[in-house]
Amino acid sequence: MTSPLLRVHDLRTLIRGAGAPVRAVDGVSFEIAAGETYALVGESGCGKSMTALSIMRLLPEPAEIISGTVELGGDNLLALPEARMRDVRGRRVAMIFQEPGLSLNPVMTVGAQIAEAVEQHTALTGNATAARVLELLEAVRMPDARRRATEYPFQMSGGMKQRVMIAIALACDPELLIADEPTTALDVTVQAQVLELLAELQRERGMAMLLITHDLGVVAQMAQQVAVMYAGEIIETAPAATFFSGPAHPYARKLFASLPDRAGRGRMLAAIPGAVPPLSRHFEGCRFVERCDSALAYCASRIPPWGDAPVAGHRAKCHLYDGGRHESAADAIRAETATQTYRSSETPLLRVDALQVHFPLYKGVLRRIAGYVRAVDGVSFDIAPGRTLGLVGESGCGKTTVGKGLLRLTQPTGGQVLFDGEDFLALDRAELRDHRQHVQIIFQDPYASLNPRVRIGDALEEGMLALHAGGSAAERRTRIDALLGKVGLAPDIKERYPHEFSGGQRQRIAIARALSVEPRLIVCDEPTSALDVSVQAQILNLLKRLQHDKGIAYLFISHNMSVIEYMADEVAVMYLGRIVERGSVEEVLRAPRHPYTQALLAAVPVADPRAARPVIRVTGDPPSPVSPPSGCHFHPRCGVALPQCGANCPQSHTFSATQSVSCHLYD
Repeated sequence: MTSPLLRVHDLRTLIRGAGAPVRAVDGVSFEIAAGETYALVGESGCGKSMTALSIMRLLPEPAEIISGTVELGGDNLLALPEARMRDVRGRRVAMIFQEPGLSLNPVMTVGAQIAEAVEQHTALTGNATAARVLELLEAVRMPDARRRATEYPFQMSGGMKQRVMIAIALACDPELLIADEPTTALDVTVQAQVLELLAELQRERGMAMLLITHDLGVVAQMAQQVAVMYAGEIIETAPAATFFSGPAHPYARKLFASLPDRAGRGRMLAAIPGAVPPLSRHFEGCRFVERCDSALAYCASRIPPWGDAPVAGHRAKCHLYDGGRHESAADAIRAETATQTYRSSETPLLRVDALQVHFPLYKGVLRRIAGYVRAVDGVSFDIAPGRTLGLVGESGCGKTTVGKGLLRLTQPTGGQVLFDGEDFLALDRAELRDHRQHVQIIFQDPYASLNPRVRIGDALEEGMLALHAGGSAAERRTRIDALLGKVGLAPDIKERYPHEFSGGQRQRIAIARALSVEPRLIVCDEPTSALDVSVQAQILNLLKRLQHDKGIAYLFISHNMSVIEYMADEVAVMYLGRIVERGSVEEVLRAPRHPYTQALLAAVPVADPRAARPVIRVTGDPPSPVSPPSGCHFHPRCGVALPQCGANCPQSHTFSATQSVSCHLYD
């Protein structure tokens, strides 16, 4: 048997602060073979990224490695002096960080940043370095590589910035690549391109990869080995195929049960209650015991040993596997299966007709209008009470602008927005304020939408005061307590500030604030995009329950197809300011007709390595809405474009009472 390329043994990293020290990495051990992809999965705060930073010895100042070994090809990286470790970073081990926008220097061209990595670890200089930079950009399939090398990060899309990060990481042909959430902020089409690129480069170079992610679909597509991490330690390891055929640990099973899909429509998801325990605690037993449905009497007082699951090579750190006793684990996870029945009127609550939002572009000293950004260009749809319309598409297609245009947070330039028969766009400011009570929005980033200097109770009361809702001061306080209870938070949090909460808790607060004025329609703008699957399940259950109880209508904006499939009744697919396909969830997601919809769905990673999926490649990034392509906006990226696609805008073709498609293929 060949020796592993990377061997991590009993790695422990401590973060010291004002309080008790935090055991961010607590006894982690694993091995990665040359050419293998090893996936590390788990919730935020479980120690995945800190494990990677410990391997690279790039820890923040309060953190230190207190024990363990990290061997790369037989060399213990933790024993090397910093001068030698600098040679290892970049040359033998490279890292793609989670946020490419924050990792790249905004005042240096991307070519200069790649050249810096090349010259740091090789003898290349001058023209030889420039040639190597161009070679690397072409290797990561950067379009127009020579020109892009002279541009700055702000001039590039998210997918291009991620390609630059990959080029920097591969500059010196490392033996090991650490990819920390390499596709988290990317659209599914760009994500598919990046994952395909990483897999191809790995095959060509025989490179090992440590893949850190919470997306089980990405793991199924990329990894050969999987490790599940929880509260600073690894609790399950298995080959990828074995893991996805049946996870062993109750926590891993809960993660799978939390995933939204078409099978779960009409029932509540099996959300994991509570949160990851603070890592400053001293643990006497299993760290998952407080959230586990199948905990045994001694789980809280006895640290679980490693046990073998039924399949060879599959191990779990759980008392359910003591002495090979694994029969009870299969039935350990219980989901809420109460079917929800939604009754709604067929009369639309909201009717949007030919909505346009164009932003003027000014030029010169006299600020003359030189053109327009056509962010939303003639969008139409209906939403009935108690129903959900899912609005999907790539970043920059205009989804959020549609949501803001409905509420006139962004002023539309044309069209109609009829709410209960009244045109929102014809109201003056005073009339609009009176109607704002009925239509609310949950923003994508709850932290950015909450005032950091305002207590939670005051933030919830602010909307009621502004819209003259909620009654007297005493009635408002009672209502705030009831709202917090409804979203699963204790009433005593009213005196705390936004920074004192987790992402999931802040999103619950944002939902409570939207509900405080009893709206009839809520625009949900990517409400779960930054959340772990377990917290996402809690939020989706909450939104489903509120819709069932109050008949609220949702415009649900998301690029997560699984969430849309679980939440929505109808789906509208948007591309560069226009809706290209619309229909019921069954029609659009199971039998898509537009080439863009087909490509979008083919790019979605599925949490099953055995799943057969069509390969539909979409090249490049979406064009700029400043100068959109003539005719069908999608034709430059479409694999089945016809001659007329570039000349004429396609008409809408109706296939059923609910499904319509704008495409020349159906002329």
